[in-house]
This record gives sequence, structure tokens and C-alpha cells, in this order.
Amino acid sequence: MNCEKIKEKVSIRLLLESFNLFPVKQNQKTAFYFALDREEKIPSLSVDYIKNKAFDFGTGKSYDVISIVQIINKCSVSDALKYLSRFDYAMVNDKNVQDTGQEKNYYIIQVSDVKHPALIQYLKTRKVYEQRHLVKEINYELNDKKFFGIGFLNDSGGYEIRSKYAKICLGQKEVTWIKNELNPKNEVLIFEGFFDYLSYRNIDKAENSISDYLILNSTAMLFKVKDRLKDYHKVSLFLDNDANGKVTKEIIQNNYDNVEDCSLFYSGFNDLNEWFCNFNEKL
Repeated sequence: MNCEKIKEKVSIRLLLESFNLFPVKQNQKTAFYFALDREEKIPSLSVDYIKNKAFDFGTGKSYDVISIVQIINKCSVSDALKYLSRFDYAMVNDKNVQDTGQEKNYYIIQVSDVKHPALIQYLKTRKVYEQRHLVKEINYELNDKKFFGIGFLNDSGGYEIRSKYAKICLGQKEVTWIKNELNPKNEVLIFEGFFDYLSYRNIDKAENSISDYLILNSTAMLFKVKDRLKDYHKVSLFLDNDANGKVTKEIIQNNYDNVEDCSLFYSGFNDLNEWFCNFNEKL
């Protein structure tokens, strides 16, 4: 893969997080970070998540993911590419994170319990029909066309929409925290997507769990919860076994104490739901 493709495929947000760099100010599309090459009190590095580039207002220099690695590690292009190889060029591009529906002409027509036969069958195919009370059936209009799907509520009031044909977010992209007042171990379980969370709830009657749950709804949302994770004594990770999940796991392990990697439990499968579906097929 050539340098131009690498600049497009590796998420600049996740790259900065791998260096323990997080935004001081941010919105859905852009953010301000402190400069890469000097100390400052007012952040001057503007990062565009959509274009996957950064601009330093203090020096007038522009950066892509390769030059960011070069300036931080003080290395050659060749060594920067070696560093970026850990991402396997399979990062979820932040353009996908921005596909929230806010810039599209969408309208939620109805929110109800899951009743449509196609959605019931979809939940059964994903082996989580028993947890249907944790999701909703969303009927919506998008760009003047009507659709329906499984909806999972996030903390900004948006819905992660999934069906056999759709994988989008209606409303603002955000994580989903599920708090348990009786959490004596002060533990949080982190999932990448809500189908993994639903799968976990099916395992060993996990509804009796006394831990908190965090569904990222996208690993690119990790930056939003970095401070809150410090409050937990234990962090258990149920992330995907792909390059994106592995980099996110590494970031968390490097920044927090007592982190358990539970992805070893479903080693050989992309995620917990895929393992759970395969496991149940054999029963």
C-alpha cells in the first residue's frame, strides 16, 4: 500500500491516541490539540477528522499521519511506516464516524418494541433475540425514503441502527454507558458494538452482573471516556480481534491499571457476537 493510501486509511484520531494525545477542545468534525513539538498553554494544533489532516497555527505546518509519527518519534519516513504498520491500515475512517444522519435529511417516524418479522429474524440470526427488550424497532425516513431497523440508544439520544442492510447512526454519535448502582468491585466491561454487549448478556445469565457496561459504538469514541475510565478499579475489554480493536486495546492497557483482555476468550473470531453465533450453531 502506498503512502497516499496510508494517509487515508489510518485514523488520525486513533494515531494521536496511541501517543496518549487527546483533544483539548473538540466537536464532531474537528478538534484542537496541544502542539506536537513544543509546550504551550493554548492549543494550536487543529485536527480535521474528516480530511485526516492537522494544521499547526503556531508554525504554519500541515501534518498527515506519516509526518505526525516522524515529528513525535523523530524518525525517517521508513520508520514511520513501520510504526503505522501496527494499525494494519484497517482503521475505521472518521468519515464513518461522521455518518450520523445529522447532515442528511432524516426523520424518525416511530420507536417501538421489536415486532417486524424481518427484524425478529435478524435478531435470531445474531443469536440475541432473548435480549430484544434492550433494543427498539426504529422506523425512519432518510433522504425521502422509508426504512426500518434495530435501534440501540446512545447517551446523546441518537440511535445506532442495524439491520441486514444498514449500519448507520441517526442523531449524534456517542457512547452508551449502562451503570449499575450495586458495583462493589468498581468494574466496567467495554464492548465495541452493541451486538457484542447483547451477546454477553446471553452468556451465563449475565443480566445478574453487577458491573457497569460501556458500549463504544465506535472505537473512535474512546477519547470521550478517557477521564471517566480512571474511576474504575478494573477494566475488562471485549473488543474486536481486528487491527482496530488491537490498537484500541493497547491504548487502554497503556493508560489504565488492572486491564483484562477478554478477547482471548473468543480468539479465532472477529468479535464476541461472531463467536457466540458459531458456538450456538454447534449446540
